[in-house]
Amino acid sequence: MLEVRQLTKRYSGITVVDRVSFSIAPGEILGYLGPNGAGKSTTVKMLTGLIEPSEGEILFRGENIVQDMKSFQRRLGYVAEEAHLYPHLSGREYLQLAGRLHGIERHTLDTRMDELLRLFGLWEDRHSLLASYSKGMRQKILLSAALLHDPELLILDEPFSGLDVNAAMVLRSLLRAMAERNKIVLYSSHVLEVVEKVATSVLILRKGQVVAHDSVRNLQSLMAQPSLEAVFAQLTQTEDTDSIAQRILHTVSS
Repeated sequence: MLEVRQLTKRYSGITVVDRVSFSIAPGEILGYLGPNGAGKSTTVKMLTGLIEPSEGEILFRGENIVQDMKSFQRRLGYVAEEAHLYPHLSGREYLQLAGRLHGIERHTLDTRMDELLRLFGLWEDRHSLLASYSKGMRQKILLSAALLHDPELLILDEPFSGLDVNAAMVLRSLLRAMAERNKIVLYSSHVLEVVEKVATSVLILRKGQVVAHDSVRNLQSLMAQPSLEAVFAQLTQTEDTDSIAQRILHTVSS
């Protein structure tokens, strides 16, 4: 289980993540949602060990991750929102590097790399330099690298960014399959329609604080809303979107 207890992050006295708590059991997918600036990416960076919390704890299988960060990160698969890759490597070379860093045996690594490259439609471009890849292709390489070592915990920050329709369908099916294999998945995204289809539960942030944490069905019932998008809008928007749109059009046309 992944447990987050009172997680807080401050920058120069400004709180960007404020006492966030949640847990994800094996076989569950948590949709981690919020508008821009709500604290989603900051939370993800704390969960992956990229930045330190100001307060709070992160426990994986009952142990604080700071006690043995290297061990925790070996069991973690992470896909960042921005694909920062080595442009002088080919797609296959990058996966080889990622696999060797995780200590995967060569025969196993070769098999997994080739399967993932085919599944994500990158086989024909496997020897091309990453510098020539589109954003969607780079995202597929990041996803492949995160899955190579069969992680126990998968953390995704906007994983559908730049993906084509077919790749997005593969990823949705993959998330469901991982849950069926008792993996733990945290999925941060703006694509509410996908979250609604795959998430076991959702957590919604507003200004760094948790404003909702429940299953999609329960939230819709409690708030009398027809969709996750409507629930999200009610919890995170301070103004009516139609009135904002009308004011924008009035401003640009005047």
